[in-house]
Amino acid sequence: MSFNNQDSNNQPTFADQKRKTVEVAEFTEDGRYKRKVRSFVLRTGRLSEFQKNAMNQNWGFYGLEHQNEPFDFKKIYGNDNPVVLEIGFGMGHSLVEMALQNPDRNYLGIEVHTPGVGACIANAIEKSVKNLRVICHDATEILRDCIADASLEGLQLFFPDPWHKAKHHKRRIVQPHFVEKVIQKLTQGGFIHMATDWENYAEHMLEVLQQAESLHNTSETNDYIPRPDFRPLTKFEQRGHRLGHGVWDLYFTKK
Repeated sequence: MSFNNQDSNNQPTFADQKRKTVEVAEFTEDGRYKRKVRSFVLRTGRLSEFQKNAMNQNWGFYGLEHQNEPFDFKKIYGNDNPVVLEIGFGMGHSLVEMALQNPDRNYLGIEVHTPGVGACIANAIEKSVKNLRVICHDATEILRDCIADASLEGLQLFFPDPWHKAKHHKRRIVQPHFVEKVIQKLTQGGFIHMATDWENYAEHMLEVLQQAESLHNTSETNDYIPRPDFRPLTKFEQRGHRLGHGVWDLYFTKK
């Protein structure tokens, strides 16, 4: 199944139509619905022809759309292997690498920036990765509507937007209501793996995760873990190391 490029009437292609801002719900600190906020802004470069073609021609296999009922993972992937969800995969290099190195797992990635989605699909095609699907939609709505309870082996959240100004901290994805929703979707023993290069955000992540009574921190020091070998080192992270930036990994499991 493929999606055609721009037609003779110069109508935007499927990939072009995906380029949009995404509004998500904002909640109070105790998890009550507050209002909609613009959480994501397309500040990446333009969608290249290469990325656009990857999306247009291969979305039928790699792409999933938001729906109002849980995904049937067995039907989607053609097997019963455990599913790991990654939110905000960027350009998708590390996600594709993890899918390639772990054929006994299925990976589902969510990213709102279309250049990254296109690049991820192109990379998956180049490396013949079949155990990966991607979504271009707000993660909050996907978790709420499309992921069945106790259906995920794990959740990966690597280098999310830190919203470093204090007045913007409410826009950070890692909040108590978000973590509780993720826990609900995890199988027994499932994991939450987060990483950030902002120490303030790392402290916030740790505090929120520790508040969840149903989670166990695998850190021997009850805070952070060294970067595990199974999390690929990204180009972004390599650059940070050269500049002397720290990186904090957190790995919690569901009791």
